[in-house]
Order: sequence, then structure tokens, then C-alpha cells
Amino acid sequence: MSDYYEILGISSSGKNEHLKKIAQEEEIEVLSVEMTRKITPVKDLQATWRLYKIFKKERPFIVHTHTPKAGTLGMIAAYMAGIPHRLHTIAGLPLLEARGIKRWLLDLVEKVTYYCATMVYPNSYGLKDIVIENNYVKAAKLHVIGNGSSNGINTSHFDPALFDEARLDSIRKSLHIAKNDFVFIFVGRLVRDKGINELVNAFEKISRNNHRVKLILVGSYEKDLDPLEAETELIIDTNQQIIAMGWQEDVRPFFAISDMMVFPSYREGFPNVVMQAGAMGLQCIATDINGCNEIIVEGKNGVLIPPKDEKRLKEQMELAMANVKKDESMNYCRQLIVDRYDQLFIWKALLDEYQKLETSQSID
Repeated sequence: MSDYYEILGISSSGKNEHLKKIAQEEEIEVLSVEMTRKITPVKDLQATWRLYKIFKKERPFIVHTHTPKAGTLGMIAAYMAGIPHRLHTIAGLPLLEARGIKRWLLDLVEKVTYYCATMVYPNSYGLKDIVIENNYVKAAKLHVIGNGSSNGINTSHFDPALFDEARLDSIRKSLHIAKNDFVFIFVGRLVRDKGINELVNAFEKISRNNHRVKLILVGSYEKDLDPLEAETELIIDTNQQIIAMGWQEDVRPFFAISDMMVFPSYREGFPNVVMQAGAMGLQCIATDINGCNEIIVEGKNGVLIPPKDEKRLKEQMELAMANVKKDESMNYCRQLIVDRYDQLFIWKALLDEYQKLETSQSID
């Protein structure tokens, strides 16, 4: 995009060194605007006002927002500032698990966000259907980029060919994993909505009778937003066959030594980690929810199970241990991701969207 447009990136500071890294790597200007992930009316108003002032000063041709909170605040501020093209990408709907007054409030917020936007991009076809079914916005305002996904996958980076056998042996040795162990992997936030309670409970039962199976968990807890059950955390801490790695900058080494991805999430937009695992040649046990069921071709690059179904999850994990031959399925799993979700393909499709806006403006 920097070859065609001047880019200004805006994000919560989070880790300031991370924003600085983005600015350096992408060679763009980056500004910090504090945005929380909770319902915080006072802070949200302050952030909206800050965004409004930035938009009035910069007068951008396009404001394109990602994530629920940045989407709501950014679209409201851009609408108030009179920005001509206000685009929002939906990468998931946390409200799908909400109930009662909270669900009503989040539904309202979603409708306000889409009203303020001139175009809304669900990152999967299933998510588009959900938005229409809930009457958040009319279908004419919705468009899925390419085959889905928010940003695609860098398939040159996520490539098992980058890891030779000597390196794989070294990684296994550092984690006390034997070469003939069957290794499951989960990558993502260790929270209830990702199905971690069910995954850990299922694995605990499997590991009681099989000491040649491991589970690698790559991701951090979010105990203030979506905590796990206390028993789940205890199992993670005490089961010697569960390897909890915490948050990792580079997840590829863990994919490279694994035999099967497990992703029992309750809700998704279009999960990057399922695409990353596929690009690394892994089949995936995933839940039959939007996004996952667009990436997984049943029986080819994985299997789909109902969400929140611990029994089915355990059964499929046991079947995988008995039947999955990683070497035989690796090429198919990888090629499917390369063909449909390579990052350059997604970027080109998004660039086409931006350039259409230029054309329509020149015609007007």
C-alpha cells in the first residue's frame, strides 16, 4: 500500500516498542491512541475525540479500521470528521457469546459502527451471513475480500521447508519431545472462548493412558477478560505432557515439530492460525464455525467438530493419533493455503478496492 498511498497507522500503545518496530519495518508514521478492550465509556469518548482531531487535521482519503473497539471509535470519529471513505473490516464478533443486556448493548454498538461506515468487509463468507441474519447492516454495504481473511498468510515465511531435520531435532530436544511422540498444538489466546477448557480436559484423559503424546500451548492467558476454569489452569500447570510456551514472537518452530493443529474455538472471523498451520503442512481439528469451515476441507486438510463438544474433540484427537500421517498430507495442506490465501493475493484484492474508490470519486 505504501507504493500507492501515504499511510498513517493508529493503534493503542500496548507495547510501545512494538509500535516503534512497526513504524520502522513498514516505514510509516504511527500514532498511539489508547483504546481499551472493555466497555469503558469515559475512555472511549476520550479516544473518539482524539481520533476525530487526528482525522480533521490529516483529512485522509480513507479510514480503514480493524478490531471491534477501534472499528466503533474509528468509524464514529471518521463519520463526524466527514471522511469520504470509511471502511471497516470485521474479523470476528465477540458479542456472539454475550447474552441479555450486554448482548443488546453490543448489538447496538455494532449497528452504529456499520451505519457510520461507507463499506464493511467481513473477513469470511460465514461472518457476512451472520451480519445479514442479525440485521446489522444491509447486504449492499458488505463485501468479502478475495476468498476471505483480513491480511492473508505470508506463505514464504510459513514454510516447513525452512526447517531441516537437524533444526527440528534441536527444537524437540529443547522441549523434551521424543521424535516418535505425537504432538498436538494450539496457538492462540488461552481463554474460554477458544475452547481451551474442553481441549485441556480432553487431552488430560488421553494422556492418562498414553505417554507418547504431547500438547503444545502457544499463547497467553487473559484472566481479566475471559478466564479459564481453575481446574483447567491446574491441569496445564501439573500435566507433564502439556507444554505451555506462553506468547511467542515466532510460532513456526512449534508448528514444525507438531503433527496436528487443534483449534476448538467457539467463534471466529477468519482464524490466521488455522491458515498458518496449513501453510506449515498441518491438518487441523477445528470447530464447525464460520471461518474455520471455509478453510478446512473435511477429510483433506482437517476435520470439523461441533463447538463445546469435549467428547467429539477427544474422539477426533484419538483418531488423529492412530491415522494421521503428516508427511502424506503436508503438500495438500500447504498448497490449499498457497492457492487461496497467500498474502499477496489478499493485498492485491484490497488494493483493487481502494483504487475503485479513486475511480468512483473521479467520476463523481
